[in-house]
Amino acid sequence: MSGFDPSAWIASRLAGARREFEWHDGVDDAWVTALRGRLAAVTGFDRLKRGDLEPVMGSVEARDGLRRSEVSFTSQPGLRVAGTLLVPEGLDSPRPAVVCLPGHGPGKAPIVDDSAPDYQNAFAIQFARAGFVVLAVEQFSFGLRQSKPSPDRPYSCGPDSMAALSLGETMVAWRCWDALAGRDFLAGLPEVDSARIVTAGISGGGATAFWSACLDTRLAGCVVSGYFNTFAASIHSVDHCVDNYVPDLAHVVEMPDMAALVAPRLFFAESGTEDPIFPRVAFEAACARAREVYGRQAGNLGSHLFEGDHHWDGSQAVPWLVEKLYYR
Repeated sequence: MSGFDPSAWIASRLAGARREFEWHDGVDDAWVTALRGRLAAVTGFDRLKRGDLEPVMGSVEARDGLRRSEVSFTSQPGLRVAGTLLVPEGLDSPRPAVVCLPGHGPGKAPIVDDSAPDYQNAFAIQFARAGFVVLAVEQFSFGLRQSKPSPDRPYSCGPDSMAALSLGETMVAWRCWDALAGRDFLAGLPEVDSARIVTAGISGGGATAFWSACLDTRLAGCVVSGYFNTFAASIHSVDHCVDNYVPDLAHVVEMPDMAALVAPRLFFAESGTEDPIFPRVAFEAACARAREVYGRQAGNLGSHLFEGDHHWDGSQAVPWLVEKLYYR
């Protein structure tokens, strides 16, 4: 018996979904505000409550020109977030800062340690060595912040994301809330210029970096690796972790049009030519759409299609951000 595979039916439903928001030349601030509010609603971001930050700073270790310390702070009431703070030695004035967000894996450890490279290429170290103050955030469900840690799984996204959905919220919102608490933590440091704080991330961290900048205009922008694409070609066509999904999103907006929520702030997107889960053709189409969205502000938009698979490159993203945040 055949003919019962629902794949074509699902694809047809997704392709036929009528989106509430589609960017077009001439959209105004009211459109942007309405889209931001709609996304805050469907993600459950607008349900979340900020806890008192209550920052804790660990001892400082000086190594390779950087001062390192383990830190923690509160995002939602009762919820603590772990992080690693990297501060270049010898600062004589407040610097730009980056909230760095790891992708799926063991958590923040690989992005702050270049002795054992993985697909994330210790990108937090890249930014710190370029002169930025860096906070590497342990994302919800990764590393130290797994729920019910088990040696049988490297992260707890599945059950945690299902819990979020059961509460009318999403892992997207939870992680953005953590990242933005990280932004607040950085803003309180004397070494940081609070007007020049951005998010940066790879893969699932790229999702958090991008959505955070879309939802909160206090950020100066974002650097997104291995995520910016179309929903149609990525999470609606390729198997992805459940932490990517937002109820009713297919009826709200396509990812490239969300660039209007970041514009005219800084936005850099990179992706690999052979990335199997965020395809090249859709990345190029998304970047072309973002250029339309940015229009005359396109100087604040950058992109890089590098040779390779799903990993952090940074060879253009990091110097681009140095130029934009240090010399503006």
